[in-house]
Amino acid sequence: MFSLIPKDQSFFVLFERAAQNLLDAAKTLDDLARNFQDVTTKAARLERLEHTGDQITHEIMAKLNRTFITPLDREDIHELASAIDDVLDFFEQAAEHLVLYKVTAIRPPFRELAGVILAQAQQIAQIIPGLKALKHADILQHCIEINRLENTGDRLLREAVAELFEQVKDPLEVMKWRDLYDALETATDKCEDVAVTIEGIVLKNA
Repeated sequence: MFSLIPKDQSFFVLFERAAQNLLDAAKTLDDLARNFQDVTTKAARLERLEHTGDQITHEIMAKLNRTFITPLDREDIHELASAIDDVLDFFEQAAEHLVLYKVTAIRPPFRELAGVILAQAQQIAQIIPGLKALKHADILQHCIEINRLENTGDRLLREAVAELFEQVKDPLEVMKWRDLYDALETATDKCEDVAVTIEGIVLKNA
C-alpha cells in the first residue's frame, strides 16, 4: 500500500557503517594474525572498533524506538543490528586473550581462521548496500558464500584441535589455544548468523 509518510532510509546508512566497521575490525584481526607484532596496540584498536560497533548498534536501536514507519520489519532491523554487533565481541575476545595469555607466536590455524573471518566480513560489506534495493539474487549468492566459509571454519577448527593434541604436550598450552581457536570459530558462526538474518529479510520481501 502507498504511504504518504516516507520510510526512514537512514537505517541503511547505519547498517553500512556497521558493516564497514566490522570489515575494519576483521582486517585488523587478520593483520594481527599475519604480522604478530605491536600486539597490544592492535588489540586496543580492536577494542575501540568493538566500542564503535556498540555505538552504531545503540544508534540503530534508538532510531528504531522513535521511527514510525521503517523500511524493513522492526524485528529484522533489531536482529540484524544485534547479529553484526555480536561478531565483534569475539574479535575483541580473541585479541584480548592473546595479550592475557602472553602469546609469543601465532600458530598457523589461527591465521587461517582469521583469513576466513576476513573473507566473511568482505562478503557482508558487499551485501549490506544491496539491502536498500533488495537485490535478491546477488544477496543470496553472498549468503551462500558466507555459509561455505563457515563450513571451512568448522573444518579448520577440527584440524587445529587435532593438531594441538598431537603436537602440544603442555595441557595449559592446549587449553589456551583451544580457547583462542574457539573464539575465532564462534566469530565465523556469528558471521553466518548475519547472513541467515539477511537471507530471511530478502525472502520475506521477495
